[in-house]
Amino acid sequence: MTTRVVYFQEIRDEFEAYIGDIVYATMVTVDGKGRPRSRVLIPVWEIVDGNPVGWLATFPTPVKEAHLAANPHATFAYWTRKQNQVHADVMAEGVSFDDLVTRQHVWNLYEQTSPKGAGYPLRNFWQGIDDPELRILRLSPWRIQVIRGRDLRSKLWRAAAEE
Repeated sequence: MTTRVVYFQEIRDEFEAYIGDIVYATMVTVDGKGRPRSRVLIPVWEIVDGNPVGWLATFPTPVKEAHLAANPHATFAYWTRKQNQVHADVMAEGVSFDDLVTRQHVWNLYEQTSPKGAGYPLRNFWQGIDDPELRILRLSPWRIQVIRGRDLRSKLWRAAAEE
């Protein structure tokens, strides 16, 4: 049974706990013919004006770049053996290489591992915020579902614009 919630705050604790525990998410995009492709990545999340905003530091691989250019919708799925799950359906938008303020902000979020346990030092893969191989995506969720494994209770939040 799925319970719809109006405010993200109603699922925030479970969202952050599950992501902090699971860490790795399967990102799914689709190509121009509607065929899915998945890869495992680590986004970080923050709350802005009461709503979740995700950030993904990644390499600009040709497949991912082509998929997002054709269709900016993506899904991030988290799962653990406890059967706890988070599914975040998002619009993924690239951050400009010139936007050093946002790039530094995301760099710092990864360092802080927000939510706890879900980040890593980006310096392990990139030279700094101006590294041309560092692609940063802003993830704007329009739907998030959390599922508690022990009883499969589900809560579903949608952004106000999606109602």
